[in-house]
Amino acid sequence: MLLKICGTTSEDDALLAVAMGANAVGFVFAPSPRQVSPQRVADIVKRLPREDLLTVGVFRDDAPRRVVEIVYAAGLQAAQLHGRETPDETRWVRQRIPMVIKALPGGDPRVAHADDYGADAILLDSPAPGSGNVFDWAMASDLPEGQRLMIAGGLHPGNVEAAIIRARPWGVDVTSGVEASPGIKDPMKVKAFLEAAKRAEAQVAAPPSRPPAGAPAGPYDWADDE
Repeated sequence: MLLKICGTTSEDDALLAVAMGANAVGFVFAPSPRQVSPQRVADIVKRLPREDLLTVGVFRDDAPRRVVEIVYAAGLQAAQLHGRETPDETRWVRQRIPMVIKALPGGDPRVAHADDYGADAILLDSPAPGSGNVFDWAMASDLPEGQRLMIAGGLHPGNVEAAIIRARPWGVDVTSGVEASPGIKDPMKVKAFLEAAKRAEAQVAAPPSRPPAGAPAGPYDWADDE
């Protein structure tokens, strides 16, 4: 299962997440109290292990070219698109980077047509992303069969186990539920969250998932689009 600690703003918190057992960390480039610069993320990523760790940039309504540009500049492996990106825009990005996660609100009519986005996984979130509110996990059943599901929105150490048992996702994503304050992780909450998630994973016998190995080898050649 993909266990993603998102909203990471410092090297210490990124290393903490990895040490506690996360296999994915996320960095927010959209306007947010947790927003970080591409250069800051590049500096952090250089100090993270390259094996068995997925590094993800979180974007909202950015131009597809800018998304790809930042993913490569920061040395990331994936983009998480949290806005009104169209299926065509999402597919365009996916053609140029190793992995794309498309976020949709739980209960949104687009969830039933999630395959149109060509994303590696669909993340279901609350209708107000970043609010810390929980959506009805039963809405995960709206997703097309065979589509990888991630869940977010109001997850914390006290409810992630129930969420996994109910929705049986491919991955979980947490931000505010493991923070001491916006952008600052609480080590005990991170530890408790990951332990609870792993307990639930064992209960549902979910097959482990390994993130793509290695970051992009070099910058995208824009000449190919000319």
